[in-house]
Amino acid sequence: MLRFAAGRVLGGLRSAAGLKNSQSMVGAMVVRHSHSNETDEEFDSRYEAYFNRPEIDGWEARKAMNDLLGMDLVPEPKIIVSALKACRRLNDYALAVRFLEGVKDKCGDKTNEIYPYLLQEIRPTLTELGIDTPEELGYDQPELALKSVYDMH
Repeated sequence: MLRFAAGRVLGGLRSAAGLKNSQSMVGAMVVRHSHSNETDEEFDSRYEAYFNRPEIDGWEARKAMNDLLGMDLVPEPKIIVSALKACRRLNDYALAVRFLEGVKDKCGDKTNEIYPYLLQEIRPTLTELGIDTPEELGYDQPELALKSVYDMH
């Protein structure tokens, strides 16, 4: 009912303004987005350049990381390295560790194959920046988990 009333009011406003009907307005308001056919190398270099910007702030870094982790892919090691360096420039250790957690989660079923490879590739950067992995920090183990009553003797 509210939609009907809003449509009537909008129609009245259009006629008062001298516009014809919504059918003629639709063609004028259509915006076409062309999807670019970006190669993998161009995609990687775009994100790398984005994270390497010296003026990047915390919001922009989080937004880019969120967008990256929301895609159906596992980021390349060079993108991860540039993101970790951005975290270091922002002095945001927690963001770096959370990003590594997100990258591990993106590995899905192949975590035992992909994640060790990624760690091997980014290990020099982790050492240089002084960033520990979530596993080294103990974040992969539940902190307050109780021992199962079936395992107690």
